[in-house]
Amino acid sequence: MRYILYPKDVSKDDVSLVGGKAANLAELIKAGFPVPECFFVSVEAYEKFISENGLEEKIQQVLSEIDFSDQESISKASRKIKAMILEAEMPKEIKEEIASAYMSLMEAPGGEIEFIKAGRELPFVAVRSSATTEDVEKASSAGQQETFLNVRGAENVCFSVQRCWASLFTPRAIYYRHRHGQKKAGIGVIVQRMVNSEKSGVMFTLNPANPKDRNIVIEAVFGLGETIVQGEVTPDRYVVDRNTGEILKKEIGRKIFERVRDPSGVTVKRQVEPERVEAQVLTDQEIVSVAAYGKKIEEHYGFPQDIEFGVEKGKIYILQSRAVTYLEEHEVQDVQGEVILKGFGASPGLATGPVKVVLSPEELGKVQKGDVLVTQMTSPDFVVAMEKSAAIITDRGGVTSHAAIVSRELGIPCIVGTGKATEILKDGDIVTVDAYKGVVYRGEVKIEKKEEIAPVREIVTATAVKVNMAFPERLEIAEKTDGVGLLRIEHMLTRSGMHPVEYIRSGRRDELVSILVENISKIAKAFYPKPVWVRSLDARTDEYRHMQGGEKEPQEDNPMLGWHGIRRSLDEPEILKAEFEAVRKIHESGLDNVHIMLPFVIDVSEFAEAKKIASEILPEGVKIGIMVETPAAALTIEDFCRHGVSFVSFGTNDLTQTTLAVDRNNERLSKLFRTDHPAVMRLIKEVIRVCKKYGVETSICGEAGSDPRIVEKLVEFGIDSVSANIDAVDKIRRTVEKTERRLILEAVRRINGGDE
Repeated sequence: MRYILYPKDVSKDDVSLVGGKAANLAELIKAGFPVPECFFVSVEAYEKFISENGLEEKIQQVLSEIDFSDQESISKASRKIKAMILEAEMPKEIKEEIASAYMSLMEAPGGEIEFIKAGRELPFVAVRSSATTEDVEKASSAGQQETFLNVRGAENVCFSVQRCWASLFTPRAIYYRHRHGQKKAGIGVIVQRMVNSEKSGVMFTLNPANPKDRNIVIEAVFGLGETIVQGEVTPDRYVVDRNTGEILKKEIGRKIFERVRDPSGVTVKRQVEPERVEAQVLTDQEIVSVAAYGKKIEEHYGFPQDIEFGVEKGKIYILQSRAVTYLEEHEVQDVQGEVILKGFGASPGLATGPVKVVLSPEELGKVQKGDVLVTQMTSPDFVVAMEKSAAIITDRGGVTSHAAIVSRELGIPCIVGTGKATEILKDGDIVTVDAYKGVVYRGEVKIEKKEEIAPVREIVTATAVKVNMAFPERLEIAEKTDGVGLLRIEHMLTRSGMHPVEYIRSGRRDELVSILVENISKIAKAFYPKPVWVRSLDARTDEYRHMQGGEKEPQEDNPMLGWHGIRRSLDEPEILKAEFEAVRKIHESGLDNVHIMLPFVIDVSEFAEAKKIASEILPEGVKIGIMVETPAAALTIEDFCRHGVSFVSFGTNDLTQTTLAVDRNNERLSKLFRTDHPAVMRLIKEVIRVCKKYGVETSICGEAGSDPRIVEKLVEFGIDSVSANIDAVDKIRRTVEKTERRLILEAVRRINGGDE
């Protein structure tokens, strides 16, 4: 019998000898990919261990007594079988061969993989399960068995192998095999030189939430990869064009934890330093390089791949590859409704049902058939409840977490990384989950079949299409847009954990200016010479209270109609002066495309006072505009035009709220909140008419700017530009083009009709 096998002796078809994961690794090594040195403990070694300890019949007896509709029954059986395996004695010959193979790793070239010396050079290794049902096409068994990191010393390696064997009987693995009709499974074990990753991640060689999208999707976190596969944080997400290698999209996640090896050699979970929480994990070059490996590995296998990787000291290592599961095509459908939550679509589909919030495994029993399972982070342990669910929503995690893979195998719509699902949603709430778009709608909404949209071509429109931004990220959108119609500065100021106003109150004004200069400059440079409209601070007194200095904010009965926007800036002019100073410095650096927009204005005297302060600080060439968010501003717009306002932009959320006297945060009034209400649309139309008379540019930057129905009307009114959310830019560009073509055609027909 062969207890130890090496990659040179194994092919991708030898799943029965070493398990699916090991067979794939052997294939990658022989194909020349950068896989760390390893050896395999064979399935025969596991079978020898079971046989010599007389465990086969005992295990089968326990399995036969399980009630598979009862999570506790499965868990109880798991505990009993795992105890049997861990208490049994590993045969001496197996133990000796494992120890010998482990010691031989010291003789292998270590490359750049780190060693720690302690008397003699014993390498750290990862001991990883490789079940015969694992990493095979259409049924990956993802995350069901265990991996043990930073294992050192022959005795510890042998015990970790035994723990891997025991993990063949985790509750999730037992249930999975039952569901798929797999009566028996064997398990091999990989012992692999440890990559002490500073960065790690998972890559799909096609979009797992939309199989028709053949772009490469990469997710990455700081530290070791267990953090991402356990779904403990929201990782960075990068999308790369498989043909050109161009980075199409970068979404930076909140990486609040990382796993690292401490000086004693133990894997520890620690908090990420504040400055790295929302920092980009992989460099652009690393993103492109990882994607290139993904494309080559897919070409080698001839099938889309799910690949784990690690980066140590600048070198990329491939740690495993498996076939992507659940690649069925889905009809694209259109859903219209009130969006209450957004995340990432991890498993495509649409579903409606009542919410069940599960904050611990002990609560899984309350999930019934057809419920929408809502939890902080999905875990493969939840698989029994997941199968009952109509859909799954999580606070954290990414589309490449093991739990997301299982959701796709089950064919259940899944949205991950919402950040606050367990806070916003309550037991019994009826919601509709759209895992194509990664959004959750309130209640049951109408679903209609949607025509598929052709790939975006170069579209030029007379009406400018701009974008709303808050951070200097996803700057590639600059190529697709005509500028930034709204740059919110609140979020870039609160990244440090401090209330925006506290910079002034605590004497850190210069720091505030520096943050603004650094962040706005990055955006201005990417868009140059296209205009960037920076909105001055508009933080309500009920916002950011949890941050440093937030407790000093006054209490207001109605903060939405309270002390914020230009009214607060004029009461506390040091804030406004600091913002103007930042813009002055940006202009002095040569980026003269940055301009100022004043929020929540109701009277021309506010504009005049702000303009006077600006005249003392800002250089010539800086345009000053206003947000039209109140009927007062809309109905007196001619006064603003006469006083030299450079541009106006509709903040439709507040304009709708103040016009209709509807609190937009009051769920009881949501049915009354309509931007397309005739009163709101009449105000907008009148402002556009007056501004055209005075040559003042008009735009929109509220949520309605991302709504094709509203945008179509605005183009008819003659609006000069539309600023949409990043994910709506392409859609809005098409809407604008279509509307302009229709208006031209109608005009031509009228002219031709008149000639006749």
